[in-house]
Amino acid sequence: ESVSAGSFFTNPILGPAELAALEARVRERLGPDAKAPTFADPAGAKVAAAWLIERAGFTKGWSPTGGVGISRKHALALVRRDGGTTTELLEVARRIEEGVHAAFGVRLEREPVLIG
Repeated sequence: ESVSAGSFFTNPILGPAELAALEARVRERLGPDAKAPTFADPAGAKVAAAWLIERAGFTKGWSPTGGVGISRKHALALVRRDGGTTTELLEVARRIEEGVHAAFGVRLEREPVLIG
């Protein structure tokens, strides 16, 4: 499809209070029967970052700049299309992070390490 930075965000791990707050926001935003997918983790509950990203309105294929966006195949992969720049990539990542936080109160962490 394009050049990918790979899986860009890690799955957040939430403690009990954070998970309860997320569950309340999910019900408020998506309906009383909605539930975020979680997985057991020794440090708490691991939440699917891709699910959060898509439910916050950032769908597969979303590309606000045309040069960088979310993969058409996976919501965790940010991709370069048609000459996108690192600056655009970081701006797209910031918009996703802020959107997920505004929608669900969860902060995403970036997986790639930037050098330089």
